[in-house]
Parts: sequence; structure tokens; C-alpha cells
Amino acid sequence: MSVTHKTITPIKNDYNGWTNYATWRINLELFSDMEVTDYFDEFPTIEMLENYVENVVFDHYGTMGLIEDYARAFLCNVNYYEILEHIRENYEYDKTAQNEE
Repeated sequence: MSVTHKTITPIKNDYNGWTNYATWRINLELFSDMEVTDYFDEFPTIEMLENYVENVVFDHYGTMGLIEDYARAFLCNVNYYEILEHIRENYEYDKTAQNEE
């Protein structure tokens, strides 16, 4: 299963400092407490983040019709670039803090 992605001009919806609700929620639920090195062998790309989210959301659930369609539409609104930048900032901050210890 794969989410079909289209290049979309970012909508100026601001939700808790994120592009939109979908981006905020995916980051909150799946990435906010993540140690990037625990889940990825290398620093993730946007495609790796998308694949990770798809695997978490859709593995072991089978075909769910309309529910799955809504979930996929929600995932298409996630700004993975913004999440990746947030992960990068946290990673660099943690790396710098460890070097100072």
C-alpha cells in the first residue's frame, strides 16, 4: 500500500506551530518521543518518514474501505519536510549537548 502524493502549495493553516493538524498529530503521535537512531539506520529522508508512518498506520489492519480512505487523505496532508526539519533540529541539539558533557 502506498499513499499517492501530489505536489501541493502549502496551505497557510497554522496548528500549534505546525503547518496543519495532520502534520502536528503525526509528529505528536509517532515522532515526538522518538530517538531517530532507534528507528533508522541512517538519518531519515522524507520518503523514509512516509514509509514509517504508512507501516505504523496500515500494517496488520487489512482493507478497511472508507476508514482507510480517510486515513490516507489525512496522511497526504502531513508536511513530512517540516517533521524532518524538527527531527534534525532535535538531533543536532542532542548531539551538541552530548559533546558538551
